[in-house]
Amino acid sequence: MDAYRRGEDVWVHVDLPGVAPDSLEINVERNVLTLSAERNWQFEEGDRTYLAERPRGSFRRQVHLGDGLDSEAIEANLSDGVLTLRIPVAEKAKPRRITITPGTSPALEAEAAA
Repeated sequence: MDAYRRGEDVWVHVDLPGVAPDSLEINVERNVLTLSAERNWQFEEGDRTYLAERPRGSFRRQVHLGDGLDSEAIEANLSDGVLTLRIPVAEKAKPRRITITPGTSPALEAEAAA
C-alpha cells in the first residue's frame, strides 16, 4: 500500500492481484477505512499441485483517515489489479490566509482603560 498527498487530495494505491471487483468491499466508519476482499480459486479434484504460491482466501486492511479528510467524497477505482482511492482533503483542513485589519485591538483598548 502506498499513500501520499498531492495537492488537495490524498491518494492510496493497494495492489490486489487476482481480486474480482465484485468481491471487494470498501467501508468507512468513524474515520476508519476498511478494505476487505477474497481471492477464491481452487485446484480441481485430481489436480497434481507442483507449486502453490499465489495467495488466496480473505484479505482485510484498515486505515485511520484522520479528521482532515473528507470521507464522504472518496472515489475508488480498480484497474489492472491495483485499487486506487482518491480522498479529498476536507475544507476545514485546508490552509487559509487570515486577513489582518489595521488598528487597535478591542482587548488592548479595554486593558488600557482599566
